[in-house]
Amino acid sequence: MNTAPAEEPRWLTDEEQRTWRAYMHAATLLEDHLDRQLQRDAGMPHVYYGLLVQLAEAPRRRLRMTELAMNAKITRSRLSHAIARLEKNGWVRREDCPSDKRGQFAVLTDAGQETLSKAAPGHVAAVRQAMFDRLTPEQHKALGEAMLVIAEGLQPKDAGADLPWLR
Repeated sequence: MNTAPAEEPRWLTDEEQRTWRAYMHAATLLEDHLDRQLQRDAGMPHVYYGLLVQLAEAPRRRLRMTELAMNAKITRSRLSHAIARLEKNGWVRREDCPSDKRGQFAVLTDAGQETLSKAAPGHVAAVRQAMFDRLTPEQHKALGEAMLVIAEGLQPKDAGADLPWLR
């Protein structure tokens, strides 16, 4: 039996608490703002837009489903549901992987590319208005650097990590 005293938590300082709460508040409002803009102007949630962008930027406009889930940082079941909705709209189609019987590709259709091309100007305007137009160049640079450090620190390195796209 371990009788060592429990280590005291490292509570956030008042300044850290203010920073954390400001981040959470801003992140929630930003995601809601972008989601509402895309729903209103393009009839899709922000996560679907992100999937279409990834496919548009991929060679031959296609990605393995597992890679798409990993890039989007979502579970395979959430991705499968999203792709089903995108297929229903005619924006994406699935193709079987010839080298792996269980694998599938998601492929952006011409209709999906057209939808993305129409949605992109409004989305980039919403991103610019909500975020970049509010920051000085120095703040923009500092925010980008800080987010990279945080993301790199959270990205698991070991193969057995509990990651959304492996669930």
